[in-house]
Amino acid sequence: MASDRLDAPALPDFTILKRLARDQLIYLLEQLPGKKDLFIEPELMSPLDRIANVSILKQHDIDKLYKLENKPIYSNSEQLCFLIRPRVKHVKHIANLVNADKKAGLSKKYKIIFSPQKFYACDMILEEEGVFGDVTSDEWPFYLLPLDDDIISMELPEFYRDYFLEGEQRWIGTVARSLNLLNTIFGPMSKVYGIGRCAKMTYEMWKELLEDEEVVQKERKPDLGLVFMIDRDVDYITPMCSQVVYEGLVDDIFRIKCGSVEFGPEVTSSDRSVKILLNSQDKVFGEIRNEHFSNVFSFLSQKARNLQSQYDKRRGMDIKQMKTFVSQELKGLKQEHRMLSLHIGACESIMKKKTKQDFQELLKTEHSLLEGFDIRECINLIEEHINRQVSPIESLRLLCLLSLTENGLIAKDYRSLKTQYLQSYGSEHLLTFSNLKRAGLLTEQTPTEALTAVESRVGKLVTDKAVGKLTDAFSSLAKKSHFRGISKKLGLIPRVDGDYDLKTPRDMAYVFSGAYIPLSCKIMEHVLVRKSWAGLEEVMRLLNNIEFSEQLTERNSFQDSYRTIVVVFLGGCTFSEISALRFLGKEIGYRFVFLTTAITNSARILESMTETKS
Repeated sequence: MASDRLDAPALPDFTILKRLARDQLIYLLEQLPGKKDLFIEPELMSPLDRIANVSILKQHDIDKLYKLENKPIYSNSEQLCFLIRPRVKHVKHIANLVNADKKAGLSKKYKIIFSPQKFYACDMILEEEGVFGDVTSDEWPFYLLPLDDDIISMELPEFYRDYFLEGEQRWIGTVARSLNLLNTIFGPMSKVYGIGRCAKMTYEMWKELLEDEEVVQKERKPDLGLVFMIDRDVDYITPMCSQVVYEGLVDDIFRIKCGSVEFGPEVTSSDRSVKILLNSQDKVFGEIRNEHFSNVFSFLSQKARNLQSQYDKRRGMDIKQMKTFVSQELKGLKQEHRMLSLHIGACESIMKKKTKQDFQELLKTEHSLLEGFDIRECINLIEEHINRQVSPIESLRLLCLLSLTENGLIAKDYRSLKTQYLQSYGSEHLLTFSNLKRAGLLTEQTPTEALTAVESRVGKLVTDKAVGKLTDAFSSLAKKSHFRGISKKLGLIPRVDGDYDLKTPRDMAYVFSGAYIPLSCKIMEHVLVRKSWAGLEEVMRLLNNIEFSEQLTERNSFQDSYRTIVVVFLGGCTFSEISALRFLGKEIGYRFVFLTTAITNSARILESMTETKS
């Protein structure tokens, strides 16, 4: 019952992380005294803007700012500073620029600031290109960017592909250092739970960092208690489902980047675009972000009526009251009115786009796949989607969801769907299919998996032709789908009489219209309620993954901090999962802080697997 719920504890102030990052950057810039030009990697521009704007940089001797692009640079400054991620292409480009200046007889000072760290390969490239002695370099340990009160992003979208496709482990140390920074400022954290191989490696590295530290924090009251680490590949189903909470839909359609979104003329009802921050400071957004989209319009219309009534209060006011109203309320009302009109415009735009894409039909197909009903009908719809060339990424998403829920496609279906996709969208996608297979997103059942003992016995009694037909008939039943088994064990598909109540939801399934509870969130709920992995042995076997739990410090008596959980998503986190866990937190009196390598969704995951521009 609601009256029995514990109030979730208050969150610590994570803005200190921004101040820390800004101070570190200013210190590094001042290591190159005097006027200088700053060249910034495009992907670092948005995160940098959240930390230090242009005016702050200008105060610290930055003369001009440029976007670092793969072309010659024209700068009159004698000092050039480069702010980049540790990527080979950027280091090579800078080395070429230095060599070009040397060839032209120009004498300049060069400084490279790597964020969040420098890799050994960077120095090797500078050495190979013959500019190692001409360039000074530093690291800007900008690990954590608070996007909101409870969301901290590392802004490393490449983490997913690097680790889960390429097996590249270079970012694991970065995540470990991020956790260590959180622990130093807001800890000590008392216990860690984790699932996944990447989570385990990250924890082992973090543990080494903890052991190296001599600072004892036992006396201080911690702000954070538990850590729950999870690999993205533990739950691929959730990001492959269409998002229907408001924030998730805005991300799917308009692409939220670094906590902000750009609404075009179709939303603003003018000839210009508007870029706004989406966080709890926006009162309108704060109230609708976690709501199912079907509830948003009614809320916004009610909000509009309330705002109008507040404006109408002006009538009948005397001069003193009007002065108080203008000085204290009017500015806030105008800002709220502006945000309200933008969110109404965004909702109208979403409605138009989703109607065009036959959104209800797509949702029905997804729900059938999750429940395991009418699979042949779903395959027909996916084929139609591919052949109509609706969208290469959407078609891939449906194929992946089919594969993940059916634990791989039978050979005949895999070949047929792959052929149709390549004919529709181009043979260059062959590499994409290879990548999806390697990552486990779109797989083919092997003959040994598809055949059962029953089939084998029947096969001895009938002709080869009949065996072929029987194989097709048995194949979907032959191999127990891991998702089906996990779903049954954890109750991921809610059973409700009548329609699911989306206005007053009773569980986390509301984030997918009552059809499915996110697997990642359900695992966390189970562990947090039972305070252990007990009872999940069969689920772990089906997931074929490793889980662990370890006490970091002696259990402290600070119950509030023990109910504040840092959820670490390695490989990206969706807004649907964030909304689901916020709901769970209210239900069980916990507060979740989301630390993710990046915000993700189906399109971002699949684009990172795609080898051709779609």
